This record gives sequence, structure tokens and C-alpha cells, in this order.
Amino acid sequence: MKILRKFKFPARSKSTLFVFTIAGVAITAVTSSSAVSVSRDSTSIHNPNKIATAVEGVVRSSRAIYAITVTVADYKYSLRRMTADSDEYIQRLTEVHSRSAKRILKLCESNKGFYVKAGQFVATLKLVPKEYSLALSSLQDQADPCNFQDIKHVLTSNLGRNLSEIFLSFDEEPIAAASIAQVHHAVLKDHQEVAVKVQYPGLKQNMKLDTMIMSFLSKSVVKVHMFPSYLIFIFACVVVEAGSFLESFSFTSQIFPEYRFDWLVHEFVKSISQELDFIQEAKNSERIATNFKHNKMITVPTVFWEFTTAQVLTMQFCKGFKVDDVEAIKRTNLSPGKVAKVLVEVFAEMIFVHGFIHGDPHPGNILVSPGGQNGFSLVLLDHGNCKTLDEGFRQDFCRLWEALILLDSTKIQELGTRFGVGQYAKFFPVIFTGRTSDSKSRLGKGMSIQERQKLKQEVKLLRLEDVTTFMGSLPPDFLTVLRTDGLIRSITLKLSAPQRVRLLAYAKYAVYGLGYNPTSEPDFVEKSMISKSVMLVSYIRLRLILELMELFQGVKKLKHTICTFYGRVVDGITRSVK
Repeated sequence: MKILRKFKFPARSKSTLFVFTIAGVAITAVTSSSAVSVSRDSTSIHNPNKIATAVEGVVRSSRAIYAITVTVADYKYSLRRMTADSDEYIQRLTEVHSRSAKRILKLCESNKGFYVKAGQFVATLKLVPKEYSLALSSLQDQADPCNFQDIKHVLTSNLGRNLSEIFLSFDEEPIAAASIAQVHHAVLKDHQEVAVKVQYPGLKQNMKLDTMIMSFLSKSVVKVHMFPSYLIFIFACVVVEAGSFLESFSFTSQIFPEYRFDWLVHEFVKSISQELDFIQEAKNSERIATNFKHNKMITVPTVFWEFTTAQVLTMQFCKGFKVDDVEAIKRTNLSPGKVAKVLVEVFAEMIFVHGFIHGDPHPGNILVSPGGQNGFSLVLLDHGNCKTLDEGFRQDFCRLWEALILLDSTKIQELGTRFGVGQYAKFFPVIFTGRTSDSKSRLGKGMSIQERQKLKQEVKLLRLEDVTTFMGSLPPDFLTVLRTDGLIRSITLKLSAPQRVRLLAYAKYAVYGLGYNPTSEPDFVEKSMISKSVMLVSYIRLRLILELMELFQGVKKLKHTICTFYGRVVDGITRSVK
């Protein structure tokens, strides 16, 4: 059983911590009181009076200040006088990671709202230590619902009528609760079942307060040089949700010029802003519904516009279970492999053909609804974080995938230059397909032991500066696709689908995407027979080339095996004769 050391502050640092915390609380009290006057006309009753608002602001921000200050001190004093390559340092660093991750998790759980959203965002990153991703991943399915009286006020103030005038029934207990909203089941006067998504009151006001305190935290914490750069990013994500985050993080970059996370910050802030506007979410939902209107495997809930505002979204109620619920899939006599194949093809079509992506495809936002002529359909929910890809990027990404499937290193390098990553393009095959550009393995089979060892040596030569340069050089659209692909991969892994299913689906739609013109062909399914035939022939050609390559590699491997076996037999006979 592993026992973690309990961190205690050195005596001489306690006074500094006390002054730092008190200063933060004082700043928070001032900003809280000013924020009250700003939000005086807000429709929310989450904070019914000025005093309650100010107190909540002080409490929320004080938690953040204390958690971050303790974490900074923990890293600084726990790792002092240790060399980074020693075993003791590595062991102690793991312990500090674990303690700090638990503190950040507790902060997110206590402050809720955007803190939970930020924690969820950090949990999906691959650049942070596993202790953080494991601890914060528990936030994905965890959110406490808001008091119904507050929710009711948001509903009546937005819809302009009492609930009894609109609904036959309205369930006070939510069927789902997330970081920025909760969903209630209801029945309209015309007997239609609906799902009503209601934004939590006071979110924008809290966002302003969190932003103000973040400015104070960032400018204080970055002066501690022993504080790891990725943790600066983590606590920045956890306690800020607005534009000043970018400004304060630029300050961080001046202290740590080798760490550039502006690309990540910008994307996070932009996605949060989009998710707060339910009108935009409803428009995104209708656009995706139009894109897949001829696909019977996809269901997008219908929007009821007369009962939809920026804070309230009313849509068709759809039944189903989470897409990664393997037991429920088998219980309804469905195939997890088939569900995975449909899922991958849907998102492949979004990325390579439509260029309009659902940006948050975690299991809670994708339901399997049994029934229909195909046995089931996938219900796509929560369209607040959708992204339109640049048309030039979409075309180049299609070309990249064609090159990745065929291991065309020249083309991969050429496209890498166009994407702005230069020499780092050689890692594209590993990132997306799990094999190197000179791999001899079949598509979807991963790397051989020799290939892994070679890659490991190359990775050892990389510095954190190289990683951040690579990620920072990528177009924003690339980062969107990376995150979406990562979430889809995790779902297909849970459904036990072979990686080859995803890779071939991406290859198929990449070829289709190269022959698709969104300006003259708004509907992918209703394309002319000639155009569809040309795309099909192109895909068959790609598959034929791939199969021949793999057959050739298989023959070479078989030849090498036979020669090795023959050599051993001859050597054995020779030794026996001697």
C-alpha cells in the first residue's frame, strides 16, 4: 500500500502564505462588491442580494487562492535541493502530483460551474501528468443540480410565462446535470415530450469574479520558478473562463518563454463562450440535422424555437443509453462493433466531408436508441461546442489522411510544412495511426518491438519546448480535430472495436472529402451518381493499393521467416555432422 507524505509548510513560508491569501481575499471582496452592481439587472436569483453575492464571491475566490497557493508551495518546497534525474525526485514528484490533483479536484467540486467545466477540459489533455487526468476525469459524470426555485425563475423570466401556461407537466427533478446547465423532462400542451435545458443562474457574474481573481493569481504565482509549467496551465484553466486569461497567460510566457500554451488557452475560452449561448447551440443542432437528414442511423432532437432563448433550450425528448454502455448494448441484442463503426463513420463524415464538427463527443452526449429498421440509431446531443473547419484545412487534412494510410512520407512532410510544423510532421503517423512512417506493420496493428524502440529513442531527444512548439504551430482547426478524434478513440476502445475500423473509415471519408464541393453540393447524399461513382472508385483504388502494400510486406516477412528457419536447420545439421 502506497502512503503519500503529508505536505507541511516550512515555518518561514507560513507568513508569506498568510499575507498572500489575505491580499487575495481583500481583492476578491472589492471585486465582488463591484460585480454586484454590474449584475443588478440580471434575471438570475442565484444570489438574491448584494451581500450574499459579495460573500459568495469572497468564498469562491478564497478557495481558489488557498488551493493554488498551497499547491505552489508544495511543489517548491517538496522538490527543493533535488536533482531532476534522481529516483528520489521522481518518486517525490509523483507524490506531489497526487496531492495537488486532489486539491484541484476538491476546488472544482466546491466551486462548481465553470470550475467543473475547466476541470473536465484539463482531464482530456494529454500534456498533463496522469495523476491530474485520472483525478479530474471523475468530473465528467459529476455535477450537483441547482435548486429548482432558481431554475424556475430562469425559465419564467426567459419564456415570459408561468410554466403551467406552457407545459402540461414539468419534472422538478432534473434528468441530467452538467457544469453549466441541467436538463428537465416536460410535456407541452400539445402532449409532445420535450427535454428543457436550463442554464444555471449567475454564471456570467461568477465568470467575471473568477477572471478578476485569476489576474491576481497568475501574476503572483508565476514568480515561483520551481512551479511546473503544465500546472500553471492547469490552475489557469480551473479558475478562469474569459478573455483576461489570455492576457495573464501572456505574462506567464514572459517568465517561462519556453512554454507556450496560448493555443490551448484561446481554444478553451472560445469554446466556453459558445456554450453559454443556447440560441447558437440550437442553430448548430439544426445544421448537423440538415447534414445528416438522409442518414437513418443518426437522430438529432428537434428544436422548439418558441420556447428557446439564450438561457433556455427546449428540444425533442429522445430515449436511449450512453454509447459506451457495453452491457446495455448487449442487453438489447446489439453489436458493440457495429455501434462503434457507425459512430466512427458519422464523425469521419463531419470532419472530412461537412467540415462542421461536434466538438464535445463524450459518451454522455451520444445515446444509442434501439429500434428502427437498422436496429438502432445514434442520438447526438449538446451542440454548444461545434466548430466550422476552414475549407483549405479540410482539403489538406483529407490529403494528409490519404498519405497516412499509404505511409507516403514525402507527402506527409509536404503537408506538415503547410500546417506549419515542419520537421515534426514525422510524428503525424504515430499520433493518428499508431505506427511510424517507415512501419512494416499492417494498418491498425501498431508497431513492432524494433519500431517502438527506435521511436522511444527519438522521443527521448525531444524537450518540452519541442512539444509546445509543435502544438503551438498547429492551426486551431487541427487541435479541434485532435481532441474530437481522441474522444472518439476512447469510446471505440471501450466498445472493443479494432483500430483498423476507425482508420479505414477515416480513409474512406478522406477520399470522399477530396471530391466534395460544399458550395455546389450542399447535400453529401444527394450528389449525382457520376460524382458518387468517382469517389467510390477513388476509395477502391486506395484500398487496393493498401492491400497490395500489406501483401508485399507480408510476403517479405514470410520470406525472411523461411530463410531464418532454413538457416537454423542447416546450422543444426552441420553441428550434428561435426
